[in-house]
Amino acid sequence: MEIGGRIAVIFGGHGFIGSHLARELVNSGKYARVVSADIAPQPRFRTKGVEYTFCDVRLPIPADLAPGVTDIYNLAAVHVTPGPEDWEYYWTNVSGALSVTQYARITKAKTLFFTSSISVYGPSEDEISEFSDPNPESSYGKSKLLAEGIHQSWQLEEPRDRKLVIVRPAVVFGFQERGNFTRLARSLERRAFFYPGRRDTKKACGYVKDLVASFEFARSSEEMLTIYNFAFDEPLTTEGICAAFCRVANLPEPRFTIPISLILLGGLAFELLSKLGLKTSINRARVLKLFRSTNIVPKKLQNDGFVRQFDLAAALRDWRSQSPAGRFE
Repeated sequence: MEIGGRIAVIFGGHGFIGSHLARELVNSGKYARVVSADIAPQPRFRTKGVEYTFCDVRLPIPADLAPGVTDIYNLAAVHVTPGPEDWEYYWTNVSGALSVTQYARITKAKTLFFTSSISVYGPSEDEISEFSDPNPESSYGKSKLLAEGIHQSWQLEEPRDRKLVIVRPAVVFGFQERGNFTRLARSLERRAFFYPGRRDTKKACGYVKDLVASFEFARSSEEMLTIYNFAFDEPLTTEGICAAFCRVANLPEPRFTIPISLILLGGLAFELLSKLGLKTSINRARVLKLFRSTNIVPKKLQNDGFVRQFDLAAALRDWRSQSPAGRFE
C-alpha cells in the first residue's frame, strides 16, 4: 500500500463512528499518520496503524499532539439523550468546539470535519432538509447548533484557505454501535419488542460505512464550507426497520402496538424506581423519542450525486457478517 502524506487527528476517535473512520483512513493509503484522541480508555475496536492517545477536548489541546496535522475530525461529544444533565452537553460539545478550532488555528490545519446531529432540527412529521431552519428542542441539539457556529467562525476567518465539512447524521448503526439499533436487535431476539403507540413513526437512519464514505466524498468537493444531512434517501418507518431486521436474522416480526398513554405511565414508574435506587434507562423522554418522527432527508448528498453502497437490508447483512457470534454486535 502506498502511504500518502496526509496526517489526521480524530477527536472522539475511540467511539463507534471514530473507530470505523480510523480504519477507513488507514486502509485508504492516503495518510502517513492517523491519530485517535479520546478520553475513553479503549476504542470500540483496534486498527493496525492507528495511534491511540488520551485527549480531553474540554481542555486546551497540546499543539504537538500530531505535528504537521492536515485533517482534523471533531467527533467528540456528549450525545446520549436523555441521560446527562443539560450543562454537560454544553460543557463538552461547546467547549470541545472551542478547543478543537483553536487547535486547528495553532497547527494551521486547513481541513476540519465536524459531526453535528439532526437534533439541531428537532423532531418533525414534516420532511426536513438542509434548507429547513434549525429548531432544536433538546440541550444536545442546542449545544450542537452552537458548536456548528463555532466551527463556521473558524472557517470564515480564512474562507478561501480553510475547508469545513459539517455533517448532521441521523441515527447511525453498524458493528460495535451499542446504541438504538443494537437495543432493538436484542429486543427482537428476545421477542420482547412492541410498537410504542404507532407503527408508522418515521426514523431517519444510515449505515456507518456509508457515513464514513460521505466524509471523503465531501472532502473531494471544491466547496470550502459544506453542510449536509446523512441518512437513507427516504426515512424508514419503525415497522419497516423491524421487518428488515427480522428478514435478515430470520426472526418473527413483532405483532403488538401498545397505546402511548400506557407506555408513558410505565416510563413514569421506572423513573420513580430510579429515584429509589433501581437504575434503568427507561423513562418517558426515551419513550417519546420512539414515538416521534425524525423525517430527515439528505438533499445535499442527493443533489451532489453521492451513491450509497448499502440499503437497509444490505447494511444489516453486512453488520451481522462482521459479528463473531452471528448477531448484531
